[in-house]
Amino acid sequence: MTHPHQAKQPVSAALAGPYGHPFHPMLVTVPIGAWAASLVFDIASRFVGDPEFLSRGAMWLIALGVIGALAAAMVGFLDLFAVPTGTPAFRVALLHMTLNLLVTAAYLGNFLWRQAGAGPSGSVAAGPLALNAVAFAVLGVSGWLGGKLSYRYGVRVADEATQAEGFASSPADQADSAGRPHSDGPPGGGDRSS
Repeated sequence: MTHPHQAKQPVSAALAGPYGHPFHPMLVTVPIGAWAASLVFDIASRFVGDPEFLSRGAMWLIALGVIGALAAAMVGFLDLFAVPTGTPAFRVALLHMTLNLLVTAAYLGNFLWRQAGAGPSGSVAAGPLALNAVAFAVLGVSGWLGGKLSYRYGVRVADEATQAEGFASSPADQADSAGRPHSDGPPGGGDRSS
């Protein structure tokens, strides 16, 4: 049975990743990790005797996150072309993209704010720390939407028929120790279609 809104193929599998293996989820780990670490460094800079190394580290982690976010955004934008317009998945994808662009702009602004202050010389000031925390919270909301795109709507992941291959037993696994055949169904048995 075909769905009236069949997923489209990406603009370029070489750039966005092959069907079932998109590059966007791999690339988002760079900004998420860098920005999470920058927030930890910002907070830690308020509690140590010599905070300059933490402040400087946070600033460069923010820069690394911005660079990683731009790379993730490029392939994410290509993934957007694979989502049929006028669908709930497309609306969620647009919100996900908008929030990510706002977060990236906030972190770029945070980096420039820190640079304008002649670089880190002590613990991170309250303003850049607060901006880091708010931007990271918005990133969490956007990440939840990205998860919804993948896990709820199946954007750029394998279709159910292809996914079922992962639950099929190999011939060696089809018999238990008593020689009785195993079921080919998913773990726990039952019908997955409901």
